[in-house]
Amino acid sequence: MSMSLIPAREATLGSCTPLAREPITTEQAEGVTRLLKALADPVRLRLMSMILSYEGGEACAMCDLTEGFDLSQSTLSHHLKVLHDAGLVDRDKRGVWVYYKARPEAMGAVRTVFSSGLAEPQD
Repeated sequence: MSMSLIPAREATLGSCTPLAREPITTEQAEGVTRLLKALADPVRLRLMSMILSYEGGEACAMCDLTEGFDLSQSTLSHHLKVLHDAGLVDRDKRGVWVYYKARPEAMGAVRTVFSSGLAEPQD
């Protein structure tokens, strides 16, 4: 990933506001769109779910994330790269294994965007 994308990605995660609170800026919309586009693919959404469901929100690409997919290793790697480039996961190479971990600030940003800021209805 080019280094010029990293600050923009970080700025997007730190500046997410609930859609219902105030209109978001063009820059915020572009940043949130990157996150949502990455999650809008069924394979990537499943991968994200798998990563999040592992203890500590971390999973080994080849050990934990290949089950249940009828895809080549290179295709799965591409999907994981998209999630990484969008800022949703970090990766850590340990010998021949690559581990992916959900980024709490990215999960918080997605959650924040969709929080309404409205009180929940009372029964």
